[in-house]
Amino acid sequence: MKKIATFFLLIFLSVSFSAQELLANVQVNYSQIGGSNVQVFKTLEKSLRDFINNTSWTGKKLQNFEKIKCNFSIIISERPANNSFKGSIVVQAVRPVFGSTYESPLLNLNDTNFSFTYIENENLIFNERQFSGKNLIDVISFYVYTILGYDGDSFKFRGGQDYFLKAQKISQNSQNQNFGGWSVVEGPRTRAGLIDGILNENSNVLRNTFYVYHRSGLDNLSKMDQSAAKQNIANSLMQLKTYENNFQLNYPFNLFIDTKKDEIFNIFNTNNNGSVNMNDLKSLMSTFDPKDIESKWNKWK
Repeated sequence: MKKIATFFLLIFLSVSFSAQELLANVQVNYSQIGGSNVQVFKTLEKSLRDFINNTSWTGKKLQNFEKIKCNFSIIISERPANNSFKGSIVVQAVRPVFGSTYESPLLNLNDTNFSFTYIENENLIFNERQFSGKNLIDVISFYVYTILGYDGDSFKFRGGQDYFLKAQKISQNSQNQNFGGWSVVEGPRTRAGLIDGILNENSNVLRNTFYVYHRSGLDNLSKMDQSAAKQNIANSLMQLKTYENNFQLNYPFNLFIDTKKDEIFNIFNTNNNGSVNMNDLKSLMSTFDPKDIESKWNKWK
């Protein structure tokens, strides 16, 4: 995306702003595991894909173009026992931008503390009232509802609240169950750290930014005059200044920056930014993402 004018193609794409189910791709990478019995991983991959895409998470039935595109990549690094696995999971989701063919990243995270048990061909069934005992469905379902929450928040302020609350319930059910990655005691970048942080009232500014950034900003960039949309995006980002003294351990905040920084850079990497105060925006982004000062923020005009 060299220029925002060409990046956001002026081709109308019909979009449903109430899309709340998933169109997921699932990959299971087992290259680090020795041995010839790889069928279990292939079965797991298909079972998870069917589970995510065929479960009614919201009670709505939607056509494929209405669904949220997402990706779950599981990297298996250890197999302590025949039915026991350890590794990491990368979760990504995108959102269509009104009036264009562009898909904006909603979520891009790498959860490096993922362990679970799985028996080949077992039924994968989600029960929101209790922990599964195996951690696989719990982690996947947690991230499904997190994705739904982010999508909802991008169309309406706190529009994903109900889904985030479901993710928090899964997190609470999974505490003290002998599987890592859930407890805030383990560090700020845990599942509890993410969902509790999102639902904390201190995140209201971040969630408002998330909404305005997408609905008043991105969804209007397909217009011939992009100045108002860019100003809305810049104004929403400047609201994040409230976090500048305590953002280092704020997982939801840092996840937003990590997910959106390339997009933010590309939006303003042009000579047509209207009345946006680029010096203020550059200073803000340099504070939040200092490692990219030379590769991104100092390149802004």
